[in-house]
Amino acid sequence: MTDLARTHPVIDTHCHLDFDDFAPERDLIVERARAAGVVRMITICTRVRRFDRIRAVAEAHADVFCSVGTHPGNAGEEPDITAAEIVELARHPKCVAIGEAGLDFHYPDNAPRDVQLAVFRANIEASRITQLPLVIHSRDADADMIAILEEETGKGAFPFILHCFSAGPELAAIGVKLGGHVSFSGILTFKNSLELREIAASVPRDRLLVETDAPYLAPMPYRGKRNEPSYVVNTARVLGETIGVGETEIRDITTANAYRLFSKMTRP
Repeated sequence: MTDLARTHPVIDTHCHLDFDDFAPERDLIVERARAAGVVRMITICTRVRRFDRIRAVAEAHADVFCSVGTHPGNAGEEPDITAAEIVELARHPKCVAIGEAGLDFHYPDNAPRDVQLAVFRANIEASRITQLPLVIHSRDADADMIAILEEETGKGAFPFILHCFSAGPELAAIGVKLGGHVSFSGILTFKNSLELREIAASVPRDRLLVETDAPYLAPMPYRGKRNEPSYVVNTARVLGETIGVGETEIRDITTANAYRLFSKMTRP
């Protein structure tokens, strides 16, 4: 471990360590993340009724935490999920967030829009009840997402993250206005992501987070390969360059933001 990794740790706020992609070497992947200075990893749930898999990964590693929720692409598999069911599972000491949940209109055949909306609202209600941050997935759904966030925050505040942000500037601006955080993945490092970097530069520093969304979206220079939590340092470096701060400062900023937002997550 380098001095930088030791003194200025990073947090991967969104990965999927339970996925089969990692099964053969999950322990080694966690070890590589630790060596890179990644002190906390949050492995994100995509199906409430498979939470046992997520929980098992978090329980196996002191520095791995988890969430519980239904991804919009899987909403059709559990359309009857309730806020009460999510809230009960979220009582687990290592569960620090709700989600990922939201809207994905890029693949309309995955789940009907009305089902996605209903399941999303159940996850929102669970976040409002627990005050655990809601991890929001939004793809090709900016207008609908803005409308729902405005409506639902009007009913009562809940913390949230626009994860793996790749949408337009209006969603980012309104998300921040409503109290949300914005998390950037390896997409930020791609050469054709100038507009995304402009959006990142517009987000207040106290609302910035970094993630991998591993095993997807590996940052440069690993683009096209399987992603893993250790690579979050590459995204953090580019985010720092984007907002005009050094690598140590961006690590400190995003780590402090993550601990503040995921308040149930213990520190080393």
